[in-house]
Amino acid sequence: RSGQIYGFLGPNGAGKSTTIKILTTLGLPTSGTARIGGYDVITQANEVRRIAGVALQDVGIDPLMKPGELLALQARLFGANRHDAKARADHLLRLVNLTEAANRRVGTYSGGMKRRLDLAMALVHDPDVLFLDEPTTGLDPASRRDVWNEVRRLNQDLGMTIFLTTQYLEEADELADTIGIIANGQIVKSGSPAQLKASLGKESINLAFDSRETAVQAHALFSTEAMQAQVDRDTVRLYLDQAARAIPQVVERLSQANLEPISLTLTQPTLDDVFLQVTGQALQAAAPAV
Repeated sequence: RSGQIYGFLGPNGAGKSTTIKILTTLGLPTSGTARIGGYDVITQANEVRRIAGVALQDVGIDPLMKPGELLALQARLFGANRHDAKARADHLLRLVNLTEAANRRVGTYSGGMKRRLDLAMALVHDPDVLFLDEPTTGLDPASRRDVWNEVRRLNQDLGMTIFLTTQYLEEADELADTIGIIANGQIVKSGSPAQLKASLGKESINLAFDSRETAVQAHALFSTEAMQAQVDRDTVRLYLDQAARAIPQVVERLSQANLEPISLTLTQPTLDDVFLQVTGQALQAAAPAV
């Protein structure tokens, strides 16, 4: 939807980057088509490129150049004259808070600063839609927070539509108005973060064990009960409408089977739970805490 941040969530290899390349005309689909701003990505590729900006995972920035030089060069490639190109570069440096570092060569920038510069380069031609492919992968917590703030500001202050791919649950929860979960090249569920979590409608009892083998044994105890049980590595999750009341019964069943969990916790539904339910696997990527 126009003016929103759309989070495209999935593990490595799910098809996130491929989707962005197709939507930004950098790759061709094997079948079907897509439209951006009403333009077909195959038959109207030039129009799509005019209204879409993209920042891919690999930051292709000349380390010997200064940021203003890079931005002005890109503006000239889009047809701006020398004066307008410099004005656009100065504006974008202010927009992403890099003015104070404008006289430094890009090679001296931190990872977070390079990502912010990459955002500015994607905005040179003033696009209507911005595509960001895993913009915080590999960044430290402080740099990730800086990029999050820039993404929010672009959306809120400029009303820009943003399509964001990520493998970080908390990033999707923090930034996205709507989330699409992709697995094996297919969107398996979509909705707002609140809607996705509410769709489970159940609390979960999480049982952590000392090994996957023990977790599988515990899972077998409850897989025939009137509850949803899932196992992921050494943890079993039991989904119930009134999970707190069921804890004594769960503990008793485990005791009878001589199975003792390392920990037992009661949690509200999370995006991790949603992802596990709809894909049958946990999202493996773990980002540094911010």
